[in-house]
Amino acid sequence: MPELSVIVHGPNTQDRLTGLLASLAAHPHPEVEVVVAAVGAWAQETAQAYASEMLVLPLPDGTGDAAARSAGAARACGRWLHFVHAKDGLPAGAARTIAERAAELPDEVDVLLFDHVRSTWETSGLPSEDGPLLARSGRAAHPLDDIARTALRITPLLGNRALRTPFWQAHEPQLSTPDEPFAAYATLLLADHIAALNQVAYEHYELRAESLPPVTPEERYALVDRYETLLALAQNRAGSAPTSGHPTPHAVLYDVMARDCLRTFARTAMPDAVAREFFRRASEAAVRQRPPRARYPAGPEGIRRILLEENAYTRYRAFQAANRARRAAKTAVRTRGRQVVAALGDHHYRKALSRPVNPDLAVFAAYWNRGVACNPAAIAAKLTELAPQIHPVWVVTPENAALLPPHTDHVLPGTHRYREVLATAKYLVNNVNYPNAVVKRPDAVHLQTHHGTPLKRMGVDQMEFPAAAKGLDFQALLARIDKWDYSVSANSHSTRMWERAYPSRFVSLDYGYPRNDVFYTATATDIRAVRDRLGIPPTHRAILYAPTHRDYEAGWTPRLDLATLADQLGQDTVLLIRGHDFHDGRPSPLTALRRTGRIIDVSAYDPVEDLCLAADALVTDYSSIMFDYANLDRPIVIYADDWETYRSTRGVYFDLPAEPPGQIARTERELAEILTTEAWHDECAAKARAAFRRRFCEYDDGRAAERVVRRVFLGESEDALPPVIPLEERTPAPNPREAV
Repeated sequence: MPELSVIVHGPNTQDRLTGLLASLAAHPHPEVEVVVAAVGAWAQETAQAYASEMLVLPLPDGTGDAAARSAGAARACGRWLHFVHAKDGLPAGAARTIAERAAELPDEVDVLLFDHVRSTWETSGLPSEDGPLLARSGRAAHPLDDIARTALRITPLLGNRALRTPFWQAHEPQLSTPDEPFAAYATLLLADHIAALNQVAYEHYELRAESLPPVTPEERYALVDRYETLLALAQNRAGSAPTSGHPTPHAVLYDVMARDCLRTFARTAMPDAVAREFFRRASEAAVRQRPPRARYPAGPEGIRRILLEENAYTRYRAFQAANRARRAAKTAVRTRGRQVVAALGDHHYRKALSRPVNPDLAVFAAYWNRGVACNPAAIAAKLTELAPQIHPVWVVTPENAALLPPHTDHVLPGTHRYREVLATAKYLVNNVNYPNAVVKRPDAVHLQTHHGTPLKRMGVDQMEFPAAAKGLDFQALLARIDKWDYSVSANSHSTRMWERAYPSRFVSLDYGYPRNDVFYTATATDIRAVRDRLGIPPTHRAILYAPTHRDYEAGWTPRLDLATLADQLGQDTVLLIRGHDFHDGRPSPLTALRRTGRIIDVSAYDPVEDLCLAADALVTDYSSIMFDYANLDRPIVIYADDWETYRSTRGVYFDLPAEPPGQIARTERELAEILTTEAWHDECAAKARAAFRRRFCEYDDGRAAERVVRRVFLGESEDALPPVIPLEERTPAPNPREAV
């Protein structure tokens, strides 16, 4: 019995089924079966090409979605069911991801929710609004009464959830309906427990409205009927007893109904007679279903609710018109104010550009003006040593200015002095980009240091991955790149990828990353001091867990059960967690572990190089920290539980599982086994790490910052620079065991 049955159902609308089946066939998994309930001749012809790999169930033309789903489910053998419409899509590896997550869940869980992206004929891979909701749910299972506020606001699609097969069979009469949103909500209202997976595992394709039959008035009114039926189901849920502080499913669903009806009324073009009738029906439902002691929302939304319940159609239309006029007036005032401020700032900047360039002034910035960090910080420190006549000024946001080291000269973005230093500085150094408006003067030098070795696609290579690009203006990006004079690189892989992703005329400085110099210059005393600051006992093993950001996740949820992992690793292991806040500040199993010092949240700790020096080993997924940490020649373990999803949504430059820096785990069980045995630092891991270091630690030898300063700021020739020390002749900083 497979873990998951993917039930593809429906006609081959606009040939969308072809790509969906090809994707499923390209990523088979032993725990996943595919059942194709193919509606009509075209879908059947398309599916027959995969008859040896999938179960094809031919259905007559005109078979509805509900009947097709039921027919497919009746032939499925999996423990879980995932209904995928033939017009929609699945990211590479999504079925495997769902199956592996489902296998972890206890029998009491009936529904598994996950994230999705949206695509249309003109866009693809747009993030949904569900990510933050799924992130708040964490990885534990919950009854609906405890998470109604989040679960019932998840987009009502059958494709963004998997259903346990016995649950589907028990409730098929209620769930087998042509009204998919109704069925999606009903799955939650009927479920015992619900779990979440904060990953994109579905692509919802929205057909052009012009390609669909016109919506009839009765179909408009059906929206109200749908919610009334669902609210009755919510009201009559067996054993519905919400935990203190949680709103009831009925109350949450009532808010969803009110917002949906008002949004549909405001944004949908309807004849006046249809609009009046829709408003009347929505008004009656709002009054009839209003929860006891319910309060109206604050502000304009509350006024809309009151007008709806009063069936005040004419006053509601007048309120709409007044709001539109008020918004237009405010927008005009704000636009004019911004134009005046921008004009004054532009005047000051242009005036400063007429002054001579100051050869002894250098502007530094890092991570969008976060502060003194990364490669720019290492270069600035070496500049003070080798060229003290050049004055550094840092660009820092107001909230980060208080965190600067003492006596750091800095400017705040948008200020008068900010414009002056940007206009007159000889050197501009950044690990990202300066704003578009910054002018590249002929006698100024722009130094791009970057902030990592690229595994994921960067620059113009993101054009193929719109979910990752998130609307990036590539023409503006190219204009910023054209201002670069120099680009710092840590290895020939980076050099080639920067030239590909950022096509321009900059000179590549194959000198190593200055921030990594410390991995060769730090002493045993330095390492002991860092571990003391972090509170790591000298006899304890420290493992740094540093996962990367996922473009398909709106928030950050630990992909590991850290409490269980800490227990498995034992009392003499400390986990340093480099991520975001856990569980939105709610009580969690991690609280006690933090108090004992077995888990230390180092998300806000800078510099990250200190954390690397303090750690006996690194656990990461696809973060560029692995390339930097490899300089220390210490064990690295890759936790690649969603590699296929990450690769397909973000794009990558090489196959990490085929070329890892050490052992690789695909499940939490595998990771725990690696870390609790000798596998994390055995001969196999050492061999993989050595190959990885040869490829990606090519230029890092402890003198990168010196080479950059001598070449860029002092104008020395390439021949005069310190040569890169061969890898086999370098001595990394001592590991924590040696530093004791």
